[in-house]
Amino acid sequence: MTQQTITLIGGGLVGALLAQLLAKRGFAVEVFEKRSDPRRAGFVGGRSINLALAERGLQALRTAGLADDVLQRAVMMRGRMVHPVDGVSGLQRYGVDDSEVIWSVSRGGLNMLLLDAAEAAGVTFHFDQSLAAADLDARRITLTDDHGTQRQHHASVLIGADGAGSALRAAMNDYLPLGQRIEPLGHGYKELEIPPASGAERFAIEPHALHIWPRGGYMCIALPNTEGSFTVTLFLPAHGPHPSFDTLPDAAAASAFFREDFPDLLPQIPRFAEDYDEHPVGSLSTLYLDRWHIDGRALLIGDAAHAIVPFHGQGMNCGFEDTVVLADLLAESGRDTADAFAEFQRIRKPNADAIAAMALENYIEMRDSVADPRYLAKRELGARLAARAPQHFMARYRMVTFTHLPYAYAYERGRAQDVLLDQLLRSSNKADDVSLDAAVTTLQATLPPLPPLRHG
Repeated sequence: MTQQTITLIGGGLVGALLAQLLAKRGFAVEVFEKRSDPRRAGFVGGRSINLALAERGLQALRTAGLADDVLQRAVMMRGRMVHPVDGVSGLQRYGVDDSEVIWSVSRGGLNMLLLDAAEAAGVTFHFDQSLAAADLDARRITLTDDHGTQRQHHASVLIGADGAGSALRAAMNDYLPLGQRIEPLGHGYKELEIPPASGAERFAIEPHALHIWPRGGYMCIALPNTEGSFTVTLFLPAHGPHPSFDTLPDAAAASAFFREDFPDLLPQIPRFAEDYDEHPVGSLSTLYLDRWHIDGRALLIGDAAHAIVPFHGQGMNCGFEDTVVLADLLAESGRDTADAFAEFQRIRKPNADAIAAMALENYIEMRDSVADPRYLAKRELGARLAARAPQHFMARYRMVTFTHLPYAYAYERGRAQDVLLDQLLRSSNKADDVSLDAAVTTLQATLPPLPPLRHG
């Protein structure tokens, strides 16, 4: 039997990893990417410079044999370092200890590593090739290079890993409506930078944390980079009354705002004016589709199918988890791609919808709740319940970030646990006021045990 050929649109993180996994399973894979090869042209930004890698993404990289290589280029983050306007900064751990951490990774560096691995597995990449049209009946696509030269390519099986602005999704939607809904967050972002420190200490602030300056309705965050810098991201309403990007049109206005609201952060950003004026305001939206595929001919994966806002650090991790599920299904299905695509959507869509909802909720938590006494009391009581009755209680963040429990399960279980915590704390905002023995008894009577947990 001849080797089945799969055509991928998009050679970013998800596309490159999927290509490698498919090639390792015996498929012939061709990838068309609209950008130039970042290994030769240099990585061009435009989206977040670094990303949070968690257990789901790590497991996919283990499947590809790449986890160790990636972790050598990553910075460990133990938790959220919260910087209130008044008061002392404090670390809120993500997990129980250093076995439960997330990792800050460079988008560009990771993309280049994945491209190398895919090529080594036999994948063929075509760069500077934009999808101009897709004739799904003829199973043929039209591609255009930077000079406007067009070429035709036969594509019996098409997979779109070309991101939130997917050209393949647009072509599929023209052919058969996908039930597309795009919900803007109404908030935008702008990236700034804390440079490396001089002297023996490479990092100007604590390196092993994701820093948050929560301000209720808006915030700054900072993620460490391996060379000692931090990528700082300001999240603000896009429009409306102060503060918003409308009311902070330039560095002069923004500097005054930062002096007032982020006084400890501004001195750490020496190129504040240049960064603010040169970097564009990015937009944030959630993408929902009713269907991700057209029979066995075309399928969407990763952000092309389910782009989410970045506040749970799970967009890449969810996309990487997609790739393992899809590669396994295609390997098992032989040439019946229609069944594999339908099963992929059946398995992954409820989980994509769940992480989309949790990412939106996490934005509110990060910008508003991390300094709220009620939130802190529930967090403390939850940690005590998890320590005393780990078979019955695990914080939702830990389920999402450090296990392979389906996102949909973590979402529903998290809601049930939150209701329980509210009941236990109904007359107090202090975890110390709750009898832990009585709380454990109530927990075990109210919720079934957690499923067996799979860690990496």
